[in-house]
Order: sequence, then C-alpha cells, then structure tokens
Amino acid sequence: MNLPILRLKTNCDRRLKGGHLWVFSNEVDTVQTPLTALQAGQEAQLLNASGKPMGLVTVSPDNLICARLHSRDSKHGLDKSLLVHRIKIALSLREQLFDKPCYRLVYGESDLLPGLVVDRFADYLVVQITTPGMERVRDQVVEALVQVLKPAGILLKNDGAARKAEQLDAYVEVAHGEVPERVALEENGVRFEAPVHNGQKTGWFYDHRMNRARLAPYVAGKRVLDLYSYIGGWGVQAAAFGASEVMCVDSSAAALDLVEHNAALNGVAEKMTVVEGDVMAALRELKEAGEKFDVVIADPPAFIKKRKDTRNGENAYRRLNEQAMRLLNRDGVLVSASCSMHLAENNLRDILLAASRHLDRNLLITERGFQGPDHPVHPAIAETSYIKALFCRVLPV
Repeated sequence: MNLPILRLKTNCDRRLKGGHLWVFSNEVDTVQTPLTALQAGQEAQLLNASGKPMGLVTVSPDNLICARLHSRDSKHGLDKSLLVHRIKIALSLREQLFDKPCYRLVYGESDLLPGLVVDRFADYLVVQITTPGMERVRDQVVEALVQVLKPAGILLKNDGAARKAEQLDAYVEVAHGEVPERVALEENGVRFEAPVHNGQKTGWFYDHRMNRARLAPYVAGKRVLDLYSYIGGWGVQAAAFGASEVMCVDSSAAALDLVEHNAALNGVAEKMTVVEGDVMAALRELKEAGEKFDVVIADPPAFIKKRKDTRNGENAYRRLNEQAMRLLNRDGVLVSASCSMHLAENNLRDILLAASRHLDRNLLITERGFQGPDHPVHPAIAETSYIKALFCRVLPV
C-alpha cells in the first residue's frame, strides 16, 4: 500500500500507544512530514519518531485534531472490507443487548470508526459523517451497510455543526432505497415516530434509553413535567409507565405536534399537555400560576459545547435546576440530565446541591445514570463519555 507518511515528534506516541485514536497537529513532525502536503480526508501511514509504523490514519490538515487512527495494522486500509468487518462487530453487540432493532449501531471512535455515526430504526438507517476521511469513503459506507443489514433505506443526515468545523458541506439525502419523513421505533416497550429528515441530529436520542427506563417506579400515579421535551422521549414514556398527568415544554411547535402524535400511538394522549415556548419563561409562568409537580425532568441541550463555555454553562444548569426544584411538591423527584461532555458528573452534583441549599431543601441522589450500551465508552477517549442523569429526591428541611 503506497501511502503518504505522517511522522510524530519524539515522545508523542504515548497517548496512541495507550489506546487513543487522535493525533493533534502539535504532535506531528512537520519538518519531515508537513501537513500542508496532505489533503483533507487523505489516508496516510502513521509513524512514530523512530520510524516505527503505528497504523493508518485519515487526515484533517487544517484542524487541531489533524488525524484519526482507524487501523493499527497497516495492511487494512479504510475501505469497504474494513467497514463491513467493523459494522459486523458493532452489530453483534447491539443484537446481544436489544430485542428490537432500534439502537445506535455505530458510535464513532468507540466502534473504531472515527467520524461515523449510524442510528438504526428497524429497516431504516440514519448516517452522520463528520470527518473528511469518512466522507471520502461515503459510498463504501453505504455499500457496507447494505451488505450487512440490507435496509429498506439509508438517509445521510450530514448537516451537523461538526461538519462545518471540518469545512465539509452540509446536506441531507437518501443514499439507498427510500426513507419516509418519519420512521417508527420502539424504546422500553413504548412506540414512537421520529422525524429523521428534519429533526434534531438523527431524529432521536437513543443515549438516554436506560435512564428513561429508570423513570417507571418514580412516575406511577404522579404528575410529571418534562422540560425540553423534544418529541416526548421522556414524557410519553412517563405517561406509558403510569403517570397520571404529563406536561411537555419545548420551543418547537413541530416537536410538540409529535409529542401528541406519539402519545396517541401509545394510548396516553388524554394524559398529555403541551406548552410551546422558552423553557425558562415557562418555568416562571408555572411558578406564578402556583403549579406543582411530583416529578420534574430537566434534560436540556448541551449548555457547554466548548470548554470556554464552562462558567456560563454551569450557571445555566444552576438556574434551570433551581427553577425546576421550585415546582416540586414537598417530597418530589428531580431528574437532572446533561449531554455536555465538558460537565463532569461531580460538577452537576455540586450544582444540584448548591441549588437545593439556596432553596433550603434537602437533596438526596437515589440513582445515577449514564449513556446506554449502544454508546460504549472508549476508556482512552474521554469525549466518548458525555451523558449523565441524576435522580434526586428533594425534601423540605
């Protein structure tokens, strides 16, 4: 295999030897192997400072993460054969864990396919490609998925912010078969339809599956408030698990229409109320109206997208959870979730403690939740671990 060379500086191979898959631009010996000589998405052979092969990478010459390792064996390049092999390995885990074909099939680096995410909705697949290297083999990705799963349709949902950072064009297109505007899925025995063409990310968030399952004993017979509800992943499941009443709040009218639709699919429409608007404004209005809930679920979008956003983001989490606690009945439950990778669980815990003490409440954490096993954590790559959910009992002093 005749590939260009990317050589590391002295002692810059330790992290990769430890299992990591990323190469940073300041680790490259740009005198011997200038990044400017490589094109975005090009495959290259990675060598350490002494010339020992470390595997194959695809490059992003203009980015801080300038290369991603996809094979430690230089004989196996990023082609259809490798993709089929890795997809089969990923599939075997999901088929072992889930009785329905609804899950994240490929989770980037954790499945040794950097830059590739695939969500499965039974016979339909939604694919996100976020790196030039994976974009270069886009057609082979589709062919490999067709070979392994024989889906009715594959949608390329390539319109995320990560592509902009890589200077990749944004687009959404059907790459195989046909894909309807909404596709069916089942999670924890509850049925949904997700808007894969126009919804957030791939149309659904499988990462909180196990945390939503934990709701069941907390919500039976209770009044529930679901903040940032999107299409009802938490709220509709709460109703299906026996909640007496569920109010969903979101800024998107289209998402709330699907809350009502998904509630009807499960025969719980009469339990649901939807409120369109800014969540923080809605919380103030609910407080002024004297509304109270037994369970409040706060699962916002990432308030901390970059490390520099940490202080403002932590303040936003504090405000949200404090206002949520104000709406709880005397012995209420707060489910506080975060998808911000830069917010550690301990920091979220401290934010909740500070909010509870400001309100003169006692807070007890009853359960700690993480992302589901279809989002496996690569122990060498902290960025693959991002979901946290704390189930809290909030009591008067």
